[in-house]
Amino acid sequence: METIENTQENKMGAMPVNRLLISMSLPMMISMLVQALYNIIDSIFVSRINENALTAVSLAFPLQSLMIAFGVGTGVGINALLSRALGEKDSEKVNKAAVNGIFLDGVNFVIFLLIGLFATTPFYLSQTGDAEIFSYGKQYLSIVCCCSLGMFTQFVFERLLQSTGKTFYTMLTQGMGALINIILDPIFIFGYFGLPAMGVAGAAIATVIGQTVAGIAAVAVNLKKNTEIKLQFRGFRPDMAIIGEIYKVGVPSIIMQSIGSLMTYGMNQILLAFTSTAATVFGVYFKLQSFVFMPIFGLNNGMVPIVAYNFGARNKERLTRTVKLSMVYAVCLMAAGFLVFQIFPAQLFAMFDASETMLAIGVPALRIISLSFVLAGFGIVSGSVFQALGNGVYSLIVSVARQLLVLLPVAFLLSLTGNLNAVWWAFPIAELVSFGVSVFFLIRIYRGVIRHVGEEAGFC
Repeated sequence: METIENTQENKMGAMPVNRLLISMSLPMMISMLVQALYNIIDSIFVSRINENALTAVSLAFPLQSLMIAFGVGTGVGINALLSRALGEKDSEKVNKAAVNGIFLDGVNFVIFLLIGLFATTPFYLSQTGDAEIFSYGKQYLSIVCCCSLGMFTQFVFERLLQSTGKTFYTMLTQGMGALINIILDPIFIFGYFGLPAMGVAGAAIATVIGQTVAGIAAVAVNLKKNTEIKLQFRGFRPDMAIIGEIYKVGVPSIIMQSIGSLMTYGMNQILLAFTSTAATVFGVYFKLQSFVFMPIFGLNNGMVPIVAYNFGARNKERLTRTVKLSMVYAVCLMAAGFLVFQIFPAQLFAMFDASETMLAIGVPALRIISLSFVLAGFGIVSGSVFQALGNGVYSLIVSVARQLLVLLPVAFLLSLTGNLNAVWWAFPIAELVSFGVSVFFLIRIYRGVIRHVGEEAGFC
């Protein structure tokens, strides 16, 4: 208990906000940039097999993002509850949140093990009739899903480190996983050092090995360095009250990110009606945009525990300053990403051995979609603020509005023109709607919650 009071108060509650935000976010931003880099490198190596292999990996993205949605969403719930409990100096709740979060990590793995065993075939058959794309995709997705324990372990134990402000260690564990993946990718895909060439399956194996090593490292660091959390599993039984609190924030986040999977699946169907290359371009875009968006997510990972902690500690000034600074940094980062996509679209696609057809589709796609980046940065930070303050349903509403109520219907209507370039305009249109809804909810949460932080009467 004393450790929580001294260590956490001195940092989360007393360090100058800008320095605290940078010190907590920068390691996460670096590690997520590395993660984005190895995802891009993964696809670059796969593209060297052939375009069908790249298409297969691109079509796997909706199910992969669903897997990430479960891991990240559960982690967001754990992070928000744990950080708030730290701010309230409730050590019992801190420890219960941690062990129940680890239990939920195991549940997530079982779910996707079953999906990997029984759902990959119908998933690919619903998207393509090409035998080669199907074969590549089934190999890749089966391995990624069935061997996902390392990924889920990495998610939950890194969240425990983030909640106590130890983001430097998450940078190390994520960087370690990424480096291993980058090294193993060409070895397994093309068969170096006497190993057989495993193609797309090799890319999947390299990925899960990197995730597993990172997960083991995150466990080890928690046991050795994370003294604020006591992991005690003797006599453990799931605490439904704690799980309920985790999922009060986590479920909206899971649903929100799952909606992203549904959106991607729907966009693939719209694009495949034009050509499989269009779907490949969309998959490459997602890899490239992760290099822009991942730093924002890293910023959010540093921001959420600060906001949640100071919400629990009733410190309005530090809470609001954290949010304002995060908004400024996010908008600046996304503006930089916008400029890169506007100036160098052809060079970006050239990394993926792009054909002339892919370039003809991809260059205007990047330029049009990137028009939404600055607004997207604002929306991402807003969503994390809602989650940190226990209002994850606001994030869910914004995500539903953007991706299901606007983006997919608008993309479908624009596809009826027969002009593929018109479809990409659905992204800026959807982001503009999302911006308006986010502003509305920010005003609402300020008036209903933030304005009353620190007040004895009327605090909620």
